[in-house]
Amino acid sequence: MNHRFTTRYPNHTVDVEAPARLHLGFLDLNGGLGRRFGSLGLTIEGVATRLRAESADDFSAEGPESERALAFARAYAARLGLSGGVRLHLHETIPGHAGLGSGTQLALAVGTAMARLYEAHSDSRAIAGMLDRGRRSGIGIGAFEDGGFIVDCGRDERASDEVPPLALRLTFPEDWRILLLFDQRGQGMHGEREVRAFAELPEFPEASAGQLCRILLMQVVPGLLEGRLDPVAEGIGVIQRTVGEHFAPAQGGRFASPAVSAALDWATGRGFPGVGQSSWGPTGFVLAEDGEQARWLEQGLKRRFGDLSPLRYRIVTGRNLGARVNRIEAPIKLRQES
Repeated sequence: MNHRFTTRYPNHTVDVEAPARLHLGFLDLNGGLGRRFGSLGLTIEGVATRLRAESADDFSAEGPESERALAFARAYAARLGLSGGVRLHLHETIPGHAGLGSGTQLALAVGTAMARLYEAHSDSRAIAGMLDRGRRSGIGIGAFEDGGFIVDCGRDERASDEVPPLALRLTFPEDWRILLLFDQRGQGMHGEREVRAFAELPEFPEASAGQLCRILLMQVVPGLLEGRLDPVAEGIGVIQRTVGEHFAPAQGGRFASPAVSAALDWATGRGFPGVGQSSWGPTGFVLAEDGEQARWLEQGLKRRFGDLSPLRYRIVTGRNLGARVNRIEAPIKLRQES
């Protein structure tokens, strides 16, 4: 029997780690100046979507959120007219509909991996637009690109299909900690229910929008630049209360989860003003000055609410870099043919 060896082209592989983000509130839900929403957010370490993508003739995916990832991959390929497919291995994903940006980070991770595989040169904003992400907020794209504390300019009402541009990116102090509070019993508002909620909310007062922008620029931003937690925590707390009260008719209260609400009230009563809910929740957060203070707070909450509580906790840091993307050139393999 005679054998011959045929050279096979390299299998390209791309690894992506896309970090979660906290949505800390909207700045201008009034839109009287032509731009609406405007968001502030924080990229966090310790919660992320991690996947590996390999070039393939067809489309396949395995692991958590595989069907959702596969839909993003097919949509991206269709938009660019790619002739090949992709094999996705999802090692870990951000919890879905928890207010941590899971959909946007998964879309950007899949789209970026495919752009690297096929040398499509699509940047994050272009990928977000192709996959229908970032319609109200640009902080997920900012978290993917650069990390840190992010502010976007809001959506231009005259060009509502464009991803909101970023206005500001600041380094988040390394010593500060964020205690996350997860309610295992439910998910935050999303999909058509979210769309209806925005449509049915009353008009946001113009004076309140002005106050929130002032608090951000004159209190939160200086506090971050000077490394002082008190003005940052107090400012974010005010923004959260104002926005939460506006959304209360849609989500049944200032916070979506009664358990998270009770825990945040307890934390506020013990001198932690920087509390809130990320996006539609139900995930809550508390800002702390260091790991010791965050652990003290976590232990106190566990004692207060007990093992039967649906709450689970995680202490994380801010993340001052964006997604990690690594393209690996696999060695050429030889295939033996009879």
